[in-house]
Amino acid sequence: MKAMVLRELGGPEGFELREVPDPVAGPGEVVIRVAATSVNPVDVKIRRGGGPLAPELPGILGMDVAGVVEEVGEGVSAFRAGDEIYGCAGGLRGIPGALAERMAADARLLAPKPAGLDFRQAAALPLVSITAWEGLYDKARVAEGERVLVYGGTGGVGHVALQLAKARGAWVVATASSEEKARIARELGADEVADHRRETPAEMVARRSGGEGFDVVFDSVGGDNLNRAIEVAGLCGRVVSIVARQSYDLGPAMSKDLSLHLVLMLVPMIHDRGREHHGEILRGVADLVAAGRLRPLLDPRRFTLAEAAQAHGHLESGAAVGKVVIDIP
Repeated sequence: MKAMVLRELGGPEGFELREVPDPVAGPGEVVIRVAATSVNPVDVKIRRGGGPLAPELPGILGMDVAGVVEEVGEGVSAFRAGDEIYGCAGGLRGIPGALAERMAADARLLAPKPAGLDFRQAAALPLVSITAWEGLYDKARVAEGERVLVYGGTGGVGHVALQLAKARGAWVVATASSEEKARIARELGADEVADHRRETPAEMVARRSGGEGFDVVFDSVGGDNLNRAIEVAGLCGRVVSIVARQSYDLGPAMSKDLSLHLVLMLVPMIHDRGREHHGEILRGVADLVAAGRLRPLLDPRRFTLAEAAQAHGHLESGAAVGKVVIDIP
């Protein structure tokens, strides 16, 4: 089969299209004929610098996958050949990814493709949806009527977090950095849209939460933004971060009796612990899609497997709005 292989760490030029052996379904696995994958920031980070998540080189990246089951391994009863599926199932240490015509995947990490979505749309959802679901539903337990602030409301994870919060009946403010992104955030259901670069945390609290602060703050921006997230949270609120990778002074959080929740959705896949929950989440996501409560936001540019380097470059440029998707012919 053809695969886009990462031969060396660094820039997108490290990719090379090669012929590699077809995968075989082991116990508990299926082989997927890949129709589409998407590029996530973590894919770019691995490509640039490796780290503990990186596959052994040469390796195959691509965590998200949508496609058709071709082969079913021993012990798999949830799927059969011909099923259309989606999931986040590879592209890191010890697990080849979806930048290939076929991939072997743990069936526990997969779910039936949402009805009404094509493969491109389905491939955009797994990693970001699982991340947002774990943060808002499993950890922060957002509830009807609560005030929720989503930083990065049109980003990969942020645009799903916005919709998941609305699906629970929350009142949602999303941040956006342009009029176009603000328009998209409103279309996705945001009750209000703010530019956090122009509004101070104090102004955000006064204007957007009635001076009380937010019950739940979802930070998909990272860096120093976690400090702002803590500042805009209300007393006894919950703050969720998906990118807290530096040192922080948690004194302000302590003074408000906040709970801080960190999400790295790759942990079950890396450590083979609780993988079945990811399949359960993706089934819940499919239900929300079917109910018209959730839809993926795709960047309009299209890329093929041979153009994976350009897809990575487009995401790195900061010009993408929504998910960057790669079609696998």
